[in-house]
Amino acid sequence: MTNAQHEHAENIISSHSRERWIRRKQELAVWVERDKLVKKPKQTVGWDDTAVDAELLPALQALRRAGIQTEFSCAGVSLLDEPFDHSLYAYVTCERTRRADQFVQHAIKQMRHRLLVTLEPANNRYDLSSFFIMHNRSFCLQLERAARQF
Repeated sequence: MTNAQHEHAENIISSHSRERWIRRKQELAVWVERDKLVKKPKQTVGWDDTAVDAELLPALQALRRAGIQTEFSCAGVSLLDEPFDHSLYAYVTCERTRRADQFVQHAIKQMRHRLLVTLEPANNRYDLSSFFIMHNRSFCLQLERAARQF
């Protein structure tokens, strides 16, 4: 790997079993093949001059109160949501700081196998996402809980 490739690589921080990676891949394959009917439009709310997923707003607010500044977020796909206007996995990105380092370790302990954490060295940020698709509402609630407990 060249230095340029290494700078743009993502490092997985959280730990997941081989079986969980297989399950994740299977869930994705099922999602790709299933009919994607629009059931309701994506729900967004304004926050800091940005539209964010309504499901994720309480978690973003709790993260801010915990001293974690978020950058990008999406609550992802749900069986009840519009499937084309979403990310497959709920996620939040935040700048890598000492406080964020501490929170990431706390969140990994709290959320365990439900949380996928990657570090993007080139952007000096973490990406915290749901490990499985269709678990996005619970991810939002668990992330909010982890932030409140931090």
